[in-house]
Amino acid sequence: MYPIKIEEVSQYIEQNIGYFHKGRLDSLKKLKLYNILQRKNPYLFKARNILLAQDLVKLLLDAHLSSQEETIFGNFLEGLAIFVNQKVYNGWKSSTQGIDLEFNKDNIRYIVAIKSGPNWGNSSQIRKMQDDFRKAKQTIRTSNSNLHVIAVNGCCYGRNAKTDKGDYYKYCGQKFWEFISGNPDLYLKIIKPLGYSAREKNDEFQEEYAQITNKFTIEFSEKFVVNGEINWDALVKFNSAEIYKSKD
Repeated sequence: MYPIKIEEVSQYIEQNIGYFHKGRLDSLKKLKLYNILQRKNPYLFKARNILLAQDLVKLLLDAHLSSQEETIFGNFLEGLAIFVNQKVYNGWKSSTQGIDLEFNKDNIRYIVAIKSGPNWGNSSQIRKMQDDFRKAKQTIRTSNSNLHVIAVNGCCYGRNAKTDKGDYYKYCGQKFWEFISGNPDLYLKIIKPLGYSAREKNDEFQEEYAQITNKFTIEFSEKFVVNGEINWDALVKFNSAEIYKSKD
């Protein structure tokens, strides 16, 4: 075990957090209004009594971006976790399906599936992870039958009351970061450097967000606003009709 210096963690974050900001901006620039409208539930928006076209557009954008940001930032945190573990335990990014990190500690091979938070999946997704763990253990033991292998579902934030899940362990938040680093305070140390260039990058993002919102509002109004009111029939037909014919 080689204790990691907080300066190394801060340096990694400052050098790589830009990929998160670039990813969310790129995701915004690639958006097409009609693609989002086809993926979202129009009945939900009607039930919320949305009256303004811009309000509806902003809700669509925010719902999409929230999901995208969670994925992009989750990938960043996974990279950070692997970096930290490499420094401390000489761990490595796994090439095995469904496994993100592998490392050896006290004559045990740990295989880790990294997720953002504790409530990341439904029952079928959890069963898929368990199956990936089982297959990974079989593969590892093929080359070394005496090696003790422990599977871990690691979550970058949150809490989990029961860590022992029977065929794997689940560590969340502080416990996860301590597990991969040996440092019980690491979960606190990583928060400050995450703000590196955040204001500058967020200003750039907000400018693009405003432009996309205005553009989409015009596009939406041209297609789905009649006499100043949202034409919900037209919107639902666009989203759900078996054969959709545009009024144009």
